[in-house]
Amino acid sequence: MPRLDGTGPMGYGAGTGRGFGPCCSGLGRGLGRGYGFRRTWTKQDEKTALEEEVKILKEELKVTEEGLRSLKGQK
Repeated sequence: MPRLDGTGPMGYGAGTGRGFGPCCSGLGRGLGRGYGFRRTWTKQDEKTALEEEVKILKEELKVTEEGLRSLKGQK
């Protein structure tokens, strides 16, 4: 979510994105539901959330690159 303010992509509200952010993994702010409940994050919480996001993004990149390779092979 932009600015982590609970508004979701383009300001349309929570749950309107692709589900790749930290809220998707259950580590997100506001319990991942946009109810406005916030908890204090420790540095370890932030580190864990960022590591999970890196893992998700790497997997998405892998899938995207595989799709691109398969399209190149179909010329």
